[in-house]
Amino acid sequence: MRTRAITAVLAVAALLSPAPAQAAPASDSLTWSVAPSGPKGPNGRPALDYKLDPGATVTDRVAVTNHSERPLTLRLYAHDAFTTAGGGFDLRAGDDAPTDAGSWIKLAQSTITLPSSSRVVVPFTVSVPADATPGDHGGGVVASLVAATTDSAGNQVSVDHRVGTRVYLRITGPLRPALSITDMRIGTASSWNPLSLPRVTAAFTISNTGNVRLGGTPSVRIEGPFGIGGRTATAEPIPEILPGGSVTTTVALDSVPPLFRERLTAGILPVPADGRAIDPAPGRATSQHTLWLMPWPQLIIVAAAAALLLAWLFARRRRRHRVRAALVAAEQRGREQASATLEKEGTS
Repeated sequence: MRTRAITAVLAVAALLSPAPAQAAPASDSLTWSVAPSGPKGPNGRPALDYKLDPGATVTDRVAVTNHSERPLTLRLYAHDAFTTAGGGFDLRAGDDAPTDAGSWIKLAQSTITLPSSSRVVVPFTVSVPADATPGDHGGGVVASLVAATTDSAGNQVSVDHRVGTRVYLRITGPLRPALSITDMRIGTASSWNPLSLPRVTAAFTISNTGNVRLGGTPSVRIEGPFGIGGRTATAEPIPEILPGGSVTTTVALDSVPPLFRERLTAGILPVPADGRAIDPAPGRATSQHTLWLMPWPQLIIVAAAAALLLAWLFARRRRRHRVRAALVAAEQRGREQASATLEKEGTS
């Protein structure tokens, strides 16, 4: 039997949400939680949040609680955080060595055994390097349990069930809040029904190119020539992008007037993820693109109407020509008959 290791984060809620959370392995018989703590237990903080100078040190605590009716032995460690493509907060795999905020956190214990329905408060120290870069650094403190199982292919795998609490570190120094928009992909969907206007989707990547964690609401606006037929739509707000992270989002606009050459502008106004004012204030990030929307159903109807009009005008013209020719012929016959009558009267 082949053996391979798979690391799976089943306790995603503990890392995506600032609130303390619980997780359980597949048996649903073991649950535990990790939360910021005071000397006697959890103190209600949503995350471990610090503002420190380079070279500074701070001591704090986390509370690890076993909610199960069985004892638990957990591995404790700290690691670096990153922003997932969908905008979530996650930590690097447990078998990777931390290189940023996770490496600055030293826990008093690396493993812990908890009796059933018990809690332990674990101290830790955050030591910021003297050469730490200014801005925001994200990490987390994790309590994990590795369990062996078998996957659908019959392979033996180990699954790392993790519960953690977030760590935010702001290192003093110049702040550079900035987002950028890249990798624009535009799609259109049109119907042959002339009463149904096209649907336009814009998928793009928003990257945090500064050193402050930022959020915002992405938007897309489409305008025809001279700003005619403008349409604006927004995506779901992005609560947080860590520095160096990126998020992919999609914005859809319905009933866009097809006005041939149009301009599509994607934008997002960055806002501080923690609600604290930033100096300098971040500017709006935008990206403009040209979009061609051809009104084919409407053009076909106009062309058909024009063809019918031309056919009607041509038929009308032919009818008028035939009527005129008939009148001319009738007049000619009348003159000929009148001339013949005069000749006959002159000879009698």
